[in-house]
Amino acid sequence: MGDAGAELTIDQVAQRTGMSARNIRAHQSRGLLAPPTLRGRTGYYGTEHVARVGLIQKLQADGFSLALIQRLLRIAGDSTDSLARLAEVLHEPFGPEEPRLVSTEELERRFRTRSREVRTTLEELGFLRLVGNGEVEEMTPLAFKGGEVFADLGVPAEDLVMVAAELRKQLDQVATTCLRLFVDYVWKPFDQAGEHEKGIDKLLQAVQRLRPLGSAAVGSLFQVAMSEALERRFGSELKRLELQRSG
Repeated sequence: MGDAGAELTIDQVAQRTGMSARNIRAHQSRGLLAPPTLRGRTGYYGTEHVARVGLIQKLQADGFSLALIQRLLRIAGDSTDSLARLAEVLHEPFGPEEPRLVSTEELERRFRTRSREVRTTLEELGFLRLVGNGEVEEMTPLAFKGGEVFADLGVPAEDLVMVAAELRKQLDQVATTCLRLFVDYVWKPFDQAGEHEKGIDKLLQAVQRLRPLGSAAVGSLFQVAMSEALERRFGSELKRLELQRSG
């Protein structure tokens, strides 16, 4: 982090960014910010410091802990630009779905329930986010659309939520398995090379290439599994009906 244009005192940086001088100093001690340029007994900060403070604030608002930001910064070679790119890649959703804002009344109507427990469970699973003013955000609209079809067929909301919890657990295992491949064959070689600043572009490109393929590959494999499961289940059901008729 350079000191170009270092003309701001710590109080001026605090005023510009809305971060207290105390927190700015704390970030310096953590290594998140470079020390100021000293002129006499006064430290002066530049535009790069202001940009870094703003990025830290944004990342914290997005749910990144200071410890994680610190680790990402080391990987980014102490570059604010590389840190921003790395954080953006990590924070992007793995798929094209955008959250959908709906009223709680609409949700209750679609799933035929006013159970607060159902909404709470969906929140805990990460499928639903309370917004306030009688509105919620469906984090996975396609999953809710599928659940609505089952609700139309008479499946109670409580049973749908129970199945959603089971699926979430299984999908967590799938995600962990896929991530292990990435860590073993992409991340570890990058980390062991030791030249993070030079290798970060290649790392980001790998993540961007894999991102759209992850959910597509899982969806494709699910189609195969579902087709085979349907064939087995309905085959046994048809056989049972034939036996009933012949008996």
